[in-house]
Amino acid sequence: MANLRAGLIGLGMMGRHHARVLASLEGVDLVAVADPGGDKFNVAGGRPVHENIEQLIAEKLDYCMVAVPTQYHAEIAKALAEAGVHAMIEKPLAGSSSEATEIAKAFEAAGLVGAVGHIERYNPALQALRVRLEAGELGDIYQITTRRQGPFPARIADVGVVLDLATHDIDLTAWVTQSPFVTVAAQSAHKSGRQYEDLIAVTGKLADGTVTSHLVNWLSPMKERLTVVTGEKGAFIADTLLADLSFHANGTVATAWDDVAHFRGVSEGDMIRYAISKPEPLKTEHEAFRDAVLGKEADIVTLQQGLRTVAVAEAVIQSAAEDRTIKIAGESAQS
Repeated sequence: MANLRAGLIGLGMMGRHHARVLASLEGVDLVAVADPGGDKFNVAGGRPVHENIEQLIAEKLDYCMVAVPTQYHAEIAKALAEAGVHAMIEKPLAGSSSEATEIAKAFEAAGLVGAVGHIERYNPALQALRVRLEAGELGDIYQITTRRQGPFPARIADVGVVLDLATHDIDLTAWVTQSPFVTVAAQSAHKSGRQYEDLIAVTGKLADGTVTSHLVNWLSPMKERLTVVTGEKGAFIADTLLADLSFHANGTVATAWDDVAHFRGVSEGDMIRYAISKPEPLKTEHEAFRDAVLGKEADIVTLQQGLRTVAVAEAVIQSAAEDRTIKIAGESAQS
């Protein structure tokens, strides 16, 4: 079987990494790249460097990776759908749910495979967490807490912290639980002089009753990427910077110290740090999309899931602006 012919548009901070992975991906030939600014990171490797999506489509692609700024996603995605080219689009799917809906409808009508590049889903710690939650190792899930904090990234120009960072947490929370958000309430701050928010604190509830909280900002001098899932049997902690997963079990040994026993809701049990395989998340993501294009079973972030994540992000921004809880329309699970 001939290798799939892949193209890449967008050679910025993420595009250069996509180029590296696509160039070495088994079963795939990266045949050309495109960016109106040229190949500033020298990642083309001798392949043709085009200026726009039309020139890239002319390379007779099987699929295309879209890593351009969010504001151009809809235009490029619709051009690919019209040309019959499968596509994976960097997150967020679009800057608004209306544009995200247009993209999803265009790919569905054309019978094409479309996916969204929510790379955090493929972090080894979260992949292992999802497997263990599905196996019932935590019992009933009570709460999911995420913290995603760090310095401001110079690469961001057209979105705030909600669409750029919080969308990771929205997607992974719905994915690991297999339950969508139904309500969100948020508070935001604007401290860096931009029109977009650079700090958001969100509380939410999922369709299955799980309570969530998410702290996301570009204002912290330390970088933190943490997901904590608490349930009846203890708590999982996924550190996605280190790709580590640990488990703190609820204890079965009675606490003799009365004051401490009275204070704690549960007792402390064993703590386990799992030894897990740690493949590069970006490679895992691309392997999944390649398999989906080939018609194999693959866990990709579908366009409908990406659309719902954008809708939840919009609800978060609306909640912060209006200082009220927002109910999210639709309750189709992200499975």
